[in-house]
Amino acid sequence: MELSELVGRYDDRLDTDAYSDVDASANGLQVGPDSGTVEHVAFAVDAGRATIDAAVDADADALVVHHGLSWGGIERVTGTEYGRIAPLIENDIALYVSHLPLDGHQELGNAAGIADLLELDDREPFGTVGAEYIGQRGRASEPIEADDLEADLRSQLDTGGRDVRAMTFGPDEIEDVAIVTGSGVDWLEDAAATGADALITGEGKQKAYHLARELEINVFLAGHYATETFGVRSLQELAEKWGLETTFVDHPTGL
Repeated sequence: MELSELVGRYDDRLDTDAYSDVDASANGLQVGPDSGTVEHVAFAVDAGRATIDAAVDADADALVVHHGLSWGGIERVTGTEYGRIAPLIENDIALYVSHLPLDGHQELGNAAGIADLLELDDREPFGTVGAEYIGQRGRASEPIEADDLEADLRSQLDTGGRDVRAMTFGPDEIEDVAIVTGSGVDWLEDAAATGADALITGEGKQKAYHLARELEINVFLAGHYATETFGVRSLQELAEKWGLETTFVDHPTGL
């Protein structure tokens, strides 16, 4: 497949252009030639040296990630930036990035993946940045105890050995669940305002404790990495349907 076709297919499916004014990440093709072919694609959550080196070892033609290299531009290609970009260029590996578009996609996205995991019904978009959604809400088919939800997340997510942290200030039985993966506690008030019993996200902030307690809502901090493997795995499945060889690079951070 031509690299331009792969990029075009992902951009169209993820509606990448819609997020151009609200996302600090330079989504789409971040590193790569104007033309080229792709037969083998590696997938990872982060574009770190470890995952890039793994893509090199896998002899991949492209690396698709959620967290890329350019956040508002790159002023100098030195130090860690050089250490990450150089092996991509030296090994002719293109880098494709999808940050908020992959958080917010209602079928392929990270929040959608957790909603699938929990088998939530009546799902709808949740959590906005500008005019674009980055999360999802849904209802459990049957009420679930907070301890059971914590246990489900702990057993089924790639936490790298990290515990799921729970702030159980809401109802004992959870039915309505809001999800914003990664660093999503800033949407805590929105979740409470829409009647959610719980917010599932990745990592927390100090202010979230008192806010959750005063809003009487449950919060589950399941890890930034652990909540954001779903989107890139969905993109991997698409690549396989398109006839491409794929490799998933699993590198949990425990954070």
